[in-house]
Amino acid sequence: MIVLVQATVLTVGLNGRSEALEDLPIRVISMQSGLSAARSLKNEKVNSVISRWDLADMADGKFLRLLRAAKPHIPTIALIRGGDSRQEIAARELGVSAVLSEDAGDELFQSTVANLLGLKGAVSIKSVTSAGTTNKELLRKR
Repeated sequence: MIVLVQATVLTVGLNGRSEALEDLPIRVISMQSGLSAARSLKNEKVNSVISRWDLADMADGKFLRLLRAAKPHIPTIALIRGGDSRQEIAARELGVSAVLSEDAGDELFQSTVANLLGLKGAVSIKSVTSAGTTNKELLRKR
């Protein structure tokens, strides 16, 4: 089995939430601070950015504001605090591609990313390998 990476996604401040994206045929670059994410954007070609609205070093959507000003063509997803209409309105006014609540389920999170990147027909990597064959067994067969 060969899995082709179809996109590179930068996640910022998501902690373990990026693990929900493991099934998609994407490369995930995880950063915890807005400053380190901004630096990595200079060196990495990314197809999309998913960022928590409030980061420890850049509160109130500052990272997303800077990103949208510098690279408005990159599709972005803002992860907002559950039930915070102020954050949702601010993110939508900024023009992010999608807004998700932090408490959104993994399936919604994954499908939003897949739709944004045009991976609608992409097969889950786990579903390909879960038919009784482990990744190690697949590698041994090669």
